[in-house]
Amino acid sequence: MFDTGSTGFMLVCAMLVLLMTPGLAFFYGGLSRRKNVVNTMLMSFAVLGIVGVTWTVCGWSFAYGGDGSLPFFGGFDQIGLTGLVAGITGEAPEALSHDAYPAMADVVFQLAFCMITTAIITGAVAGRVKFGAVCAFVAVWTVVVYPPLAHMVWGGEGSLVGGTIGALDFAGGDVVHISSGLTGLILCVIAGRRRGFGMISYRPHNVPFVALGATLLWFGWFGFNA
Repeated sequence: MFDTGSTGFMLVCAMLVLLMTPGLAFFYGGLSRRKNVVNTMLMSFAVLGIVGVTWTVCGWSFAYGGDGSLPFFGGFDQIGLTGLVAGITGEAPEALSHDAYPAMADVVFQLAFCMITTAIITGAVAGRVKFGAVCAFVAVWTVVVYPPLAHMVWGGEGSLVGGTIGALDFAGGDVVHISSGLTGLILCVIAGRRRGFGMISYRPHNVPFVALGATLLWFGWFGFNA
């Protein structure tokens, strides 16, 4: 039996975290140069679509599938969310997360985390990399990097970081910020400086956009941290 309070709480938190990615689009778009603003903002919105597909097809399974015995990887048993919808409609025990709310609510909540993590990376390549290349990178990164890392930290008792080492990550310090920050740094090193760096002024395109984006991110953090 679903707990209505826990289910409602998880759905609200998921919606708040989903709001953060469009908020990041405004934040990055306001900080970028005028000629790059459309490309920069579309990168964040492209993440919403690409990650929605990769997470549904295999990301959730790689992060939270299996029986929890593997320290680095979830499993292949929930590819395409196999059986999850049927289990929820039948209120099967395995369709519950923490014996309280539908597992599908957890899928959406964790999907939102994957989206904002991936969108953070796009700020490092704004004005450096073509849009198509970023989309291709996002599709690969959200399959081979984020899901295994999420499993290692949040995958349960058998996971490497969360279980074996015993590190606690309540608000994404490891899975979200370290992974996106390091990935962005590596991409910056590979891509090199932006054209015209040091020769022209890189003033923010739209300060109100920055303020709006920061406000949406701040508001979304109530769901992110909760």
